[in-house]
Amino acid sequence: MSFLWAIVAGLVIGLLAKLVLPGRQPIPLWLTVLLGIGGAVVGNALASAFGVRDTGGVDWIRHILQIGVAAALIAFVTPLWSRRHA
Repeated sequence: MSFLWAIVAGLVIGLLAKLVLPGRQPIPLWLTVLLGIGGAVVGNALASAFGVRDTGGVDWIRHILQIGVAAALIAFVTPLWSRRHA
């Protein structure tokens, strides 16, 4: 069941990261999900390193870190994907 939650979280985080970035990112949905999962994992690690992973209430800082890392990954991968599939 945790595998399914990782896919759902990766989809949500990846789509939010694409919304944060300006312009269009012509990458497929499966790549958005993978980069969202990567952003979630690295964002959780950063939140743990900064000591803000588990707070009282909603963990806004952790979620912002996850979306930020996913946005950075999407911004890095999009030109590579576009060049390869142009």
